[in-house]
Amino acid sequence: MTTTVEDRLAKVERELAQWKMAVGSTVPKVGWISRLTGSHKDDPVFEEIIRLGKEMRDAEDHCFS
Repeated sequence: MTTTVEDRLAKVERELAQWKMAVGSTVPKVGWISRLTGSHKDDPVFEEIIRLGKEMRDAEDHCFS
């Protein structure tokens, strides 16, 4: 039995539609930024990371001024 290009394309399109339905149902409704926002609230380690980052940026600003 020979398969035509049209038959193969129709099969691919059906499978693609199935994949889109499967993936579409697992995609979260909330974006990744929204899920991360506030996730480190009151975390002392994260606060230290923020402080050190600011300290480094401030030191670089003084070097180039």
